[in-house]
Amino acid sequence: MRTGARLRPDIALGADIIAGFPTETEEMFARSQQLVEECDLTFLHVFPYSPRPGTPAARMPQVSGDAIKERARRLRATGEAALQRRLRSEIGTTRQVLIESAKQGRTSISCRCDYGGNARRGAGAHGHGQ
Repeated sequence: MRTGARLRPDIALGADIIAGFPTETEEMFARSQQLVEECDLTFLHVFPYSPRPGTPAARMPQVSGDAIKERARRLRATGEAALQRRLRSEIGTTRQVLIESAKQGRTSISCRCDYGGNARRGAGAHGHGQ
């Protein structure tokens, strides 16, 4: 990932993370949180593990439901903090925006951009990222 960031400093990466996969210890979970920081992940999709009948994971020792919910909450908070850091770093930058509707678009790093709806091809749109 460091190579990618060196080659393209504006890169934004995301990940899908399962919280509370069977046999996950608190130490394993802490490592997942560290990876979010170390890999500079901007966009996280966090979801709590839930067993599916007939799968190998369903037969493994399970993490308690309360622990799963708490870990998912903590990962989401870590992801939100990472996203807010990234958004703050974008303040004052100029980005191309893909217009998706009359008043909204997305930047090249998938940040939503709200604007006044008066953008035209080749013109700048000053928006409020989110």
